[in-house]
Amino acid sequence: MASKRSILVVDDEQSMRDFLEASLGPRYLVATAADGAAALALLKAGRYDAVLSDVQMPGRGGLDLLADVRDGLGYEPVVIMMTAFGTIEQAVEATRHGAFDYLTKPFGLDQLEHVLRRAWEFRTLRRENQTLRRNVAVRSRKHGLLGNNPAMAAMREKIAMIADSRGTVLLQGESGTGKEVVARAIHEEGSRRDGPFIRLNCAAIPETLLESELFGYERGAFTGAVQSRQGKFELADGGTLLLDEISEMPFAMQAKLLRVLQEREFMRLGAKYATRTDVRIIATTNRNLREEIQARRFREDLYFRLNVIPLRLTPLRERKDDIPLLANHFCQNFCAENGKPLLALSERAMRGLMAMDWPGNVRQLQNVIERAVIMSSGDSLEEELLGLGEEMDSAARGGELRDDMTLRDMERELILRKLGHTRGNRTQAAVELGISVRTLRNKLHLYADQGVEIPG
Repeated sequence: MASKRSILVVDDEQSMRDFLEASLGPRYLVATAADGAAALALLKAGRYDAVLSDVQMPGRGGLDLLADVRDGLGYEPVVIMMTAFGTIEQAVEATRHGAFDYLTKPFGLDQLEHVLRRAWEFRTLRRENQTLRRNVAVRSRKHGLLGNNPAMAAMREKIAMIADSRGTVLLQGESGTGKEVVARAIHEEGSRRDGPFIRLNCAAIPETLLESELFGYERGAFTGAVQSRQGKFELADGGTLLLDEISEMPFAMQAKLLRVLQEREFMRLGAKYATRTDVRIIATTNRNLREEIQARRFREDLYFRLNVIPLRLTPLRERKDDIPLLANHFCQNFCAENGKPLLALSERAMRGLMAMDWPGNVRQLQNVIERAVIMSSGDSLEEELLGLGEEMDSAARGGELRDDMTLRDMERELILRKLGHTRGNRTQAAVELGISVRTLRNKLHLYADQGVEIPG
């Protein structure tokens, strides 16, 4: 059953407040206030669909209250002014400054209901108009989500639909498909756009440090904790927390995350009391979490908590019609970054790009174009500069082991090759390499610090 609409009645006459509360009470949720100051406090504490306010009241009057509503509450109730005969001119002036309508006292209930019906219709139309404007804005800005393929158009529509909700989003897709770009688009398009956007890569943080990274700690909580520190949940309060590669989170930590999502509160390490949090969670994974659940590496209850709004990103090989647009966009950007004149991709180069399957998706295409721009010396990008043969060999072989390599170099190359073969699945790579996931994670963290690009 639909919830009742709410109305705030503001009038300094007790009899008028009682009359309107009794008359409207059966159909609406009614609150009352005796002046503008009290009304403003109620408006800030709750959300009302409409405000029915007298114009002249002691202290802060109706016109002052209208200005407060117009200046911003975080939502927009419909304001209807009530006036005696001598203040009609003020009421008309109020409509010019944002009031929906005015009623002249005394008025009948039929007249009041007629104005309210029109107000609800106006409110519905206003919401639809705001949604349409937001959708147009998403289409025009695209938040970096380039592409005319139907899959990308559908993704932009979904972003517009879910941006203002509090629902947890689970972004699934292969490495390089742009999951972080989508996460940022959801944040920037929604009501939390002015709040922080905090990212935590669950695969990049050692298991022993992950809890303190998420929840923070108090001074003296452990050896070396010389001062208190905020965790990601605290830093992201009022905004969005992106949990990247959620499938890499240790099983024990998953239970603690689940509790935070359920209770909306967490405890710093060493703290005595819990801290409330107002954070929207977006999680990403390149794994099949159903398979991870079957393998007992991921909690099913956490999966259901994260999978409120599931979004799946399409790999580049399934939207090849977007490759020319993406390639030209990257070419233009990298030419500007490197101080080069705008280069054009030759027909042969474009055919070569279209022929690739792009296992690394958009990120791989971006890297290929960047390298070609840097290496170019002419006025166009030819197929030879793209190194597409090397890209295909790299995808097939994962790299070369050479005679001049040290044992450490060979180990690194083997680990990266195996990670490429498993498409970023670190648990599977660790099993095939015969090492623990923790050992693999630590080595990848070291390689990343050395500037090595990590597959997946």
